[in-house]
Amino acid sequence: MNIKNYSLTLLFFLAVTNLFAQQKQSKTAIDQKVNSLLAKMTLEEKVGQMAQITLDVIGTGKDRYTSDEPFTLDKKEMDKALLQYHIGSVLNTSNNRARTPQVWYNIINEIQNVVTKQGKNKIPVIYGVDEVHGATYTAGATMFPQQIGQAATFNRALVKNGASITAYETRASAIPWNFSPILDLGADPRFPRQWESFGEDPFLVTELGKEMIKGLEGDDNDVSNPFKVASSIKHFLGYQVSVSGKDRTPAIISDQALREYHLPAFRAAIAAGAKTIMINSGLINGVPVHANYKILTKLLKEELGFKGLVVTDWGDIENLHKRDRVASSNKEAVIMAINAGIDMSMIAYNYEPFCDDLIAAVKEGKVKQERIDDAVRKILTVKYELNLFEKPTTNIKDYPKFGSKEFEKAAYNTAAESITLLKNTNNALPLSKTAKVLVTGPNANSMRTLNGAWTYSWQGEKVEEFAKNYNTIVKAMQNKVGASNVTYLPGVS
Repeated sequence: MNIKNYSLTLLFFLAVTNLFAQQKQSKTAIDQKVNSLLAKMTLEEKVGQMAQITLDVIGTGKDRYTSDEPFTLDKKEMDKALLQYHIGSVLNTSNNRARTPQVWYNIINEIQNVVTKQGKNKIPVIYGVDEVHGATYTAGATMFPQQIGQAATFNRALVKNGASITAYETRASAIPWNFSPILDLGADPRFPRQWESFGEDPFLVTELGKEMIKGLEGDDNDVSNPFKVASSIKHFLGYQVSVSGKDRTPAIISDQALREYHLPAFRAAIAAGAKTIMINSGLINGVPVHANYKILTKLLKEELGFKGLVVTDWGDIENLHKRDRVASSNKEAVIMAINAGIDMSMIAYNYEPFCDDLIAAVKEGKVKQERIDDAVRKILTVKYELNLFEKPTTNIKDYPKFGSKEFEKAAYNTAAESITLLKNTNNALPLSKTAKVLVTGPNANSMRTLNGAWTYSWQGEKVEEFAKNYNTIVKAMQNKVGASNVTYLPGVS
């Protein structure tokens, strides 16, 4: 090796060593901050950090399930939830509808001002939303194909870039936590949320899942970057293969199938640095996953080495008592889930029973203080990693590319590559401008079914309102060859 090559090699080695040292130092600094803060917190504050509520709970309105429009925050409800109960996380939109980036900023900034200025230890809230094919709940955001459509591209770069744009526009909406990607194996066509998955191939799900994580969090998983978000891989584990084919219902899965088919994507995602994970709402072999110590602690935390935050899905601790009947009371359900390995409960509405029951359980010795500290340490770590203590809210004014033509082009490219040509008899395609075209099927003239769920609202029922300036398949075909050349027959009455 000549002197020049040796010098370059040495410089590269020193640069890499310095990078690793900085990363280790950063992690050490965060650990020190977390431990220092944890030592100051009361049991009540710690339990509050483990609770997550939906936005409607702290909005003005007739009850916790609906809010007034235009949406405003209720000071009394905020004080109770955020200051008295020390709630650590808020999710979702209000009234199941998208908001503009400015409205999102106003809402989340007001929430953060309450906790960071009036809270005892000034701990910021971590706000989370399901942004699964673009910034779902933001008006004017860029929508990409659903994951099943993205999988049809077989293009790692497109998936990663789409996730990066989603992260950018999510942060432009002041939201730092995204409940995505979905790593469930879509092996059952009966399952009603098949469109959420990357399909039935474990290899494809694994590869595209990794790309989506890197797009959301960055190649270095540095989510203090204001253009990146913390991801939440879901739904661990075996979610889409229920016996009935219905959502959130029991599954029978052999250990071999679980490990050979369902586990690889999650294993790879954890290795890729995913910050958080959401749990399967159903049951596997008769045991609710939210109460399964073997899956949540022995497999996920010990075998796979996952060190991040474990969050429930919507209302799933309460479900252990009310739906699954494996717990005789809400309190027993809380004890089962927390001892199994849950760190944060996506309670949604009734947060008081969770907090009160968990505090009582700790005082009675039914949940160890060490388990609480372990959970809260992970929650605080993610908040520090997101730089929420220094900058709890990001502002749309710092995101000039939001809804840009550049992002629109990226979404178009993904949509174009997702199209799968089944046949082209007599070279009918591409269509001539004078072609006579029959379009059939009830979904051909529906914006809602063209976009699917997680589009401006949970089931996409508000797409017609927010995307009224865009074209259905029928309208686009009419624009292409002329309305007089297109015959549309829904095919059903």
